[in-house]
Amino acid sequence: MTDFSQKQFIEDLNLQGKRVLVRVDFNVPLDKDLAVTDNSRIVGALPTIKRVLEQGGRAVLMSHLGRPDGARVNRLSLQPAAAELSRLLEQPVYLAPDCTGEGVEALVNRMQDGEVVLLENLRFHKAETKNDPDFCQALARLGDVYINDAFGTAHRAHASTAGVAEFMPEAAIGYLIQRELQFLGSVVSQPEKPFAAILGGAKVSDKIKVIENLMQHVQMLFIGGGMANTFLKAQGLEIGDSLLDADSLDYARELLARAQEQGVSVYLPTDGVIAQDLSTDAETQVVSLAAGIPAGWKLLDIGPESAEAYATALATARTLFWNGPMGVFEVAPFSKGTFRVAQAMADATGQGAITVIGGGDSAAAIQVSGLSQEITHISTGGGASLEFLEGRDLPGVSVIPNKS
Repeated sequence: MTDFSQKQFIEDLNLQGKRVLVRVDFNVPLDKDLAVTDNSRIVGALPTIKRVLEQGGRAVLMSHLGRPDGARVNRLSLQPAAAELSRLLEQPVYLAPDCTGEGVEALVNRMQDGEVVLLENLRFHKAETKNDPDFCQALARLGDVYINDAFGTAHRAHASTAGVAEFMPEAAIGYLIQRELQFLGSVVSQPEKPFAAILGGAKVSDKIKVIENLMQHVQMLFIGGGMANTFLKAQGLEIGDSLLDADSLDYARELLARAQEQGVSVYLPTDGVIAQDLSTDAETQVVSLAAGIPAGWKLLDIGPESAEAYATALATARTLFWNGPMGVFEVAPFSKGTFRVAQAMADATGQGAITVIGGGDSAAAIQVSGLSQEITHISTGGGASLEFLEGRDLPGVSVIPNKS
């Protein structure tokens, strides 16, 4: 894995009078009127943008939004993001008509120190995701310095996240990526013990590499969500029509045996909320999992007994990492387990523990629960945070040179 602590940082560069090409992550949710409904990603980029402006630089921002697949899709224009950023900065933010081309170059070259231009959606061009060299060079012509501050896409070797840096005289990481790497790195390399990892989501196979890496460091491992079904089945319990990752049954058995050898406490649900269909008005039952789940029924959340047992154990941890919900939290009858874990994370923070949420559905759950201000760090990149915790290099970070 790249030693990110040696990477060049925005504060290492002189930005005065320079066009600073900044990759941000403005992939924000929009309502039917195309207004931004959650501005947290834009807010997350503010420290880096403000640093550019305070240093007398010219901020040329670039981002994607949604998946237009190389076509210009009006509802995926970055205009709403530009308007929201303008409100937050209390100054004009000019939206370029495209992200490359003579007109865009002319607009950027007319910029004055302290001004902000946001390029139009990068993914209106297929060349962005293909990391096309010509597209990389076209982007590079818009800046004198490159800053990557989009952690959510740092695991993608795209033109704006990796390729463009190779054509820029100077490159560095911004404040958001620095914070992400510091917190996620400390979870793996220097966790205060006891260290607890809470993993949920659908399939064990999606998390095997993360589990393998974390197993070297954790004292407690909590399993929930669809993943729990596979572990329960591996122990010989009946799981009815619940989601099963059959290819991972042997792995689940091996992991439980290895955890016992290593002295890692593995927490699996002992009761669960089951239903025959996934709907807000579904008939639900809370059952003991040792007794088995009847045919036709699905396990869709950990039960109240399990949620309380998890919360009690989590209260003893000093470092907590959470990725993946405990059930189908988007559907009300199956959200209680996830929200109980969210509360346990917040309570642990209040007691001085370091709590880190690895993006994705867990980040969404903590926001819905209203507890996001009570967590030490919530990652902005689900896929990137998982790949980092797997021990893989992130192209958007690896490409940045080390401090000279």
